[in-house]
Amino acid sequence: MNTLTKSIVLLLTLSIAMTGYAQEVNDEPLRDNWAPSEWGADDKAGAVNRTTPEMVLKAIGLVRQGKVATLGKIYASDAPVLDGRGYRLTIPGLPTGDATGPQRVVYNDELVTAEIGQVGTQFDGPGHIGVRTSKGHFYYNGRYLEDPDVTVYGLGPLGVEHVGQKGFVCRGVLLDAVALRGGTLPIPTEMDRNDRGIVTDDDVKAMVEKQGIDPIGEGDCVFLYTGHGNIWHPSDWDTFKPAEKQKRVAKFNSGEPGFGISACDYMASRKIILTGGDTWATEALAPDFTGETEILLACHVQMMPKRGIWNMENLDLTKLVDDKAYEFLFVWSPLKIKGGTGSPGNPVALW
Repeated sequence: MNTLTKSIVLLLTLSIAMTGYAQEVNDEPLRDNWAPSEWGADDKAGAVNRTTPEMVLKAIGLVRQGKVATLGKIYASDAPVLDGRGYRLTIPGLPTGDATGPQRVVYNDELVTAEIGQVGTQFDGPGHIGVRTSKGHFYYNGRYLEDPDVTVYGLGPLGVEHVGQKGFVCRGVLLDAVALRGGTLPIPTEMDRNDRGIVTDDDVKAMVEKQGIDPIGEGDCVFLYTGHGNIWHPSDWDTFKPAEKQKRVAKFNSGEPGFGISACDYMASRKIILTGGDTWATEALAPDFTGETEILLACHVQMMPKRGIWNMENLDLTKLVDDKAYEFLFVWSPLKIKGGTGSPGNPVALW
């Protein structure tokens, strides 16, 4: 089965799983008063509002060795993407601009065609995940796709630029699930907290204790290393032949280990502001997109539209793991893409 066929099968699997829900609604956001958020009805940024000057200064204090690592992966046309998304870069003209002036200056531009906020290392913003309710498609802080200021030309108050105005400067916490489990976590096969591919609330607490760091707290950004991301490791990806890359893309996209809903609920109770991981969703997903329970994309829904806790995917956490840098200063901001669903990026960790 080639990569295209496997991608089609994956899409059909998700489509079939969702068919029973296609005409149904979920009124939990209305029933449980997900809006307005604790930051008021006008807020567009979410949990990053928790950040205070005191938190920033404390996070800066974690830089003791002067070490730096960038956590973003390389954007390339042969990198794994999901859901029929794509990435294509061309340099028109070579050179794009012909020689001009007495110095005969030439220049190049690039043309990128992509779901720019949802490929590669990606940040999920307020307009990415929502819930179909009886009142319409509900998103963070009670905004709807049906609102007049939300259009196909930009998501208005749900645009990622509103989070970009804030940015993230926080205590980064690395949770090394590979060290906890004794090896790379597998793709889950059971909707059960005992599945080795699912990281639970108890696992989070165990990793914090094992790693000898302070408990997860308010304003933290928490990142999970599962080892699954090494299927697409930036240091060796270009050494593989096309057939091997296709094989790895299919494996990478076929499901993933990650946080279960109990872990996400626990971290939310600790008032974190961001989750991230070395996988394409951060949360545990079996091939049918279920995880610790039968609910599809449970963490995505409970963290983002409900709580404004955003998510960053496809991070390269290996340098942090190798140095056992379990606490660090994390610095990054989404691009201010007006009306965008998310953002590419290359976060920086300092310790």
